[in-house]
Amino acid sequence: MTDTKKKRLLFSEELLERYPDVLNAHALEALESLSFLNGERIALMEKRYARRKRRFENKERINFLDHNGVIPGTSIKVADARAGNFVGPAIPADLQRQWIQGTGPAAKPRAPLASSIRNVAYALLSGADGWMFDGEDALGQIHTMSLDNLRNLKLAYGNDPLFLGVAESVAKEMNSWAESFLGRAIIKNWQEQLTFTTRIFRPRGLHLDDRHIRDDEGRGLAASIVDTALYICNTHAELQKNGSSLVLYLPKIQTAEEAAFWKKLLDMLESILGLKDNAILAYVLLEQVEATFQVMEIRAALGGHFIGFNTGRWDYINSVADAMAWDNTFINPNIEEIGMTFGYMRIYEDRVRRCVNTPDKNGNYALFQGGMEPNIPVGSAEGVKAGMRKALAGAEREQQAGASGKWVAHWKMVHIVRPVWEKVGNNNQLGRSFPRLTYEQKDADDLFLLEDAPRTIRGARNLISVALQYGNAFAQGFQAAALKAGDFFGNDDILYLMEDMATGEIRLSILWEWVHKGGVITEDDRETEIRAGQVFTGEIFRRLLEEEYAKLLKADTRDVHEKSKTTSLPIIYEMVKDYIAESVKIPWYIDLLNINLNNENLSEGKRRVAAYINEFKKTGRRITKNLDNAS
Repeated sequence: MTDTKKKRLLFSEELLERYPDVLNAHALEALESLSFLNGERIALMEKRYARRKRRFENKERINFLDHNGVIPGTSIKVADARAGNFVGPAIPADLQRQWIQGTGPAAKPRAPLASSIRNVAYALLSGADGWMFDGEDALGQIHTMSLDNLRNLKLAYGNDPLFLGVAESVAKEMNSWAESFLGRAIIKNWQEQLTFTTRIFRPRGLHLDDRHIRDDEGRGLAASIVDTALYICNTHAELQKNGSSLVLYLPKIQTAEEAAFWKKLLDMLESILGLKDNAILAYVLLEQVEATFQVMEIRAALGGHFIGFNTGRWDYINSVADAMAWDNTFINPNIEEIGMTFGYMRIYEDRVRRCVNTPDKNGNYALFQGGMEPNIPVGSAEGVKAGMRKALAGAEREQQAGASGKWVAHWKMVHIVRPVWEKVGNNNQLGRSFPRLTYEQKDADDLFLLEDAPRTIRGARNLISVALQYGNAFAQGFQAAALKAGDFFGNDDILYLMEDMATGEIRLSILWEWVHKGGVITEDDRETEIRAGQVFTGEIFRRLLEEEYAKLLKADTRDVHEKSKTTSLPIIYEMVKDYIAESVKIPWYIDLLNINLNNENLSEGKRRVAAYINEFKKTGRRITKNLDNAS
């Protein structure tokens, strides 16, 4: 496979041959024009590493920006941002009501087109007010799935005959399920239903390199640039023809300076494509604790592009754990305890709702979309009933807290959760009255507020089992997967939860805390004879890891694909073992997974993980390039 060099881009000739529709001249020209931003993106990531290193060395907590300073990368004063002295957009008609947004990828791994594109049909027929087609945490990255994802969206948005045929078939399947579960059909006219849902896309974050396209220096081109350019170039004409907004979800932003980089990227893309200013709108997934210290500054930095925040739970917990990895007194409890009413999560949500309900210069407010509902109605009657009660209670709490809507991870949940907002009837909660944000030391301290909660061996088993399973699913191309702990395989009273990359990240972060900070077990465990008050040591972790791994090796193919037991799963076992063993905390589980995509050789997998760990310990830098590409 030979490289093609097109001005500032490097990629294989095979890529052009297989995806001429997505990598068309129009899209490639835009990518070339934007590719010079890659150096600036890399510099921003270097700043991230430097801040993290400094905080670890100095045992320093994150804090607010200087009130009298200027937002880096902009000419906006911090004080002006906090006062709402900037101009954001009015919320367009197709985003005014977003009671339920579904999320998921638009493609399946190793699937023929007619099967793969079914994902889009489920989404657009679901009855969700919006659907975030994911290019990031829920989209598998094996082979060329990122381009399959974009191809499927282009075909679906253009009402390609193949897609329409699939949609008609899928509508019948969805109605059959609804009639048995809800007692009614959910789709009256499938063709009309396809036009109901607002179409949204999430590109990959600034911390990720694209696996297939490099810049003229051979560096991985920012996945953010690739995804954003290819999505907008391939869909903007069709969306605008139908009167739809161009809407993105921006992930993993850590600072207002990074938000300013996104503004530059979106401004340039609009100019290249001849779009009007601020035609591209963006939610920001507030999933990094440092960003919560800069919420108004992020709004101001994105300016006319910014329409709202989403409170994504799992990634946020991981970011808090990572930010406090240097502090041996900061130890999270069982993951099940860290809901949106727990300590620092409660404070985080409160700052979001105060931020979006602060008016800008023109009196415009921003949207607040609630976080993910991972439950899916598959299991025993009693298990489903309990799971749905929990889902509805979570939705009601978020609505009362000020969210204008919620995320769900499966189309079956749309009509189960949507009635929470239908009963209230208001399109949104824009402008609801909350106190203005304050920036005192207590505000900063509370963003790391821990509360007493259990830390148990049962909890550790869940962390280990799901972390292993998630990594294994990722390696097979399923970055969104229905999972539960191995002890509950075959127990339909315990529901599978839809998980994506974020859940793997936080599980390893919590385990790392328990081992390296001396987490104390709070309850006796009969099976292991470990008592309350004992410290969770590396020895205990290794014992539980062996036991949970053995359960996966014995599981049937419903829970663990048989072939994976001799290919990807042993690599994931080594990865999890090495991550937890290292005293220097690795910032992203996804890094170790990414460098092993498409690799099923255990020796090579161990070599790659060791190389990453050694590089990070030596230089503080991550290995992010595709190791299967020519250097």
